[in-house]
Amino acid sequence: MPPKTGAPALRRELGRWDLTAIGVNQVIGGAVFLMPALVAAQVGRWSWVLVLLVGLASLTIALSFAEAGSRFEGTGGPYLYARSAFGRFVGFEVGWMLWFTRTASWASVVNGLMDALAFYWPALQSGGARPTLITVLTLGISALNVRGIRHSAWAIDALTVGKLVPLLFFCLAGIWFITPSRVVPGGEIAAGGIGAAAVYLIFTFGGYEVIPVPGGETKDPRRDIPFALITTIILVTVIFTLAQIVSLGTLADLPSSKTPLADSALLFAGAVGALLLTSGAAVSMTGNNVGQAVAGSRHLFALAEQRDIPEVLARIHPVYRTPWISIIATTGVALAMALSGSFATLAAGSAVSRLVVYIGTCGAVLAFRRPSFERRVPPALFTAPGGPVLPVVGIVVAVAILAGATWQGHPGIRIGAIALVAGAILYLFTRRTP
Repeated sequence: MPPKTGAPALRRELGRWDLTAIGVNQVIGGAVFLMPALVAAQVGRWSWVLVLLVGLASLTIALSFAEAGSRFEGTGGPYLYARSAFGRFVGFEVGWMLWFTRTASWASVVNGLMDALAFYWPALQSGGARPTLITVLTLGISALNVRGIRHSAWAIDALTVGKLVPLLFFCLAGIWFITPSRVVPGGEIAAGGIGAAAVYLIFTFGGYEVIPVPGGETKDPRRDIPFALITTIILVTVIFTLAQIVSLGTLADLPSSKTPLADSALLFAGAVGALLLTSGAAVSMTGNNVGQAVAGSRHLFALAEQRDIPEVLARIHPVYRTPWISIIATTGVALAMALSGSFATLAAGSAVSRLVVYIGTCGAVLAFRRPSFERRVPPALFTAPGGPVLPVVGIVVAVAILAGATWQGHPGIRIGAIALVAGAILYLFTRRTP
């Protein structure tokens, strides 16, 4: 929906590499620095194979996102796709779950950053220093976001490079120190291990769905979004798989490590290597926080722009051309979550919430290919190969993981269900309000 006549509009300042940095920054957060131990605890020496397989599964879904993204130029990404394909209510629920995921993740990651910094500053474990620094950091990121999308993009670009350097060092240097027998797939897998590890890896690989969200601030979104999605998934899959192999091949008791990448780097690169990886984790989580602020606020803006929630949240700053009301609202909710201590529980639902979004987008791709949609949505500038195969595979993978999480009683199921119901109530209330 275009802005009202005379109203300020968003600035289109993002290029394809900015979008790629946003995607990499969101996928590579704090989880990658814990992933090797957690996955190895579930599936042992098969862990790097599972990482690779989940990366390939993510690519099938990302290709569907790329096709859908090549049809739209506005802000909202998956919310716009689901709304156009299945109507306002389904679209709202997808957009709402996207916002919930980003806001809960922001609250979770900022606390993760405090835990990482507490290794050097123990006062951050408890007491007044922790909430004070959380508040200062969160409000500072919010101010940067209000100041302009270009400023946020510069910060994300720089922090993405800052997190990739230590990870690339770890992967390329560590590969020479592995014990080959430790990475040969084999051994028994605990009951339910594959399902539990897959849910965690979906959380780890998640985040690329934010790439299409700032489409209204992208120079050429219909071409740049597909490029950024595919490039992001290929890059992170290679890094995650190599990180798993190096950790598995260098640490004799990987599942028991609380800081697997740093512990592994200590073995083959000494104290300097361990410090590099520990610092990289802090940089990674800081960058992730900036990205969460950008994506979360744009989700809320998109919902308001389409008048699915109060239009006041779609107001654009007359000078900075950013959705400042949505930024402030998202910041307030994320800060409240972070300070309340409920972030860990809320974050458990983010992986499940993403699956809802993935199913909606893959389904939208199939809908848009029907002749009845030829005049309702613009033609695709990128088409996922294989006809209906990839969107269907994406839906099957997402449903299978969702079913597995339900069967195992994963806490994210309950949190995700509560979020969906809350979204439905908000939608009905908003629709009844003049």
